[in-house]
Amino acid sequence: MESNYHTLKRSDNQLLVITHLSQLLTYVTGFGGLIAPLIIWATQKEQVDGMDAHGKSILNFQLSMLIYSIISIPLIFVVGLGILTLILVAILAFVMPIVNAIKTSNGELPSYPLSLNFIS
Repeated sequence: MESNYHTLKRSDNQLLVITHLSQLLTYVTGFGGLIAPLIIWATQKEQVDGMDAHGKSILNFQLSMLIYSIISIPLIFVVGLGILTLILVAILAFVMPIVNAIKTSNGELPSYPLSLNFIS
């Protein structure tokens, strides 16, 4: 008789909130906003209920913000519009993890605007 112990997932809203807030490491250390959630998601997606969905949305958002930032750099020289888009990306990348951490602590699903779907 086989044990189903390894298929049971635990509910851990605190870890989900920490995963969302770990995106803010970019503003503290200059990097880590993509790496920390990636590590948490990769190591905990099989153990924590909801981690797979939350982790995918976080990684899609972080990759989207990275691409928008890269696209904005040449726009600085061409049109000057790149400065405005970089500011908007920075504000969005700061505010949305906090908003979604609050949503997660209330049991709601995260929603990241302008997020491209890289990982599904």
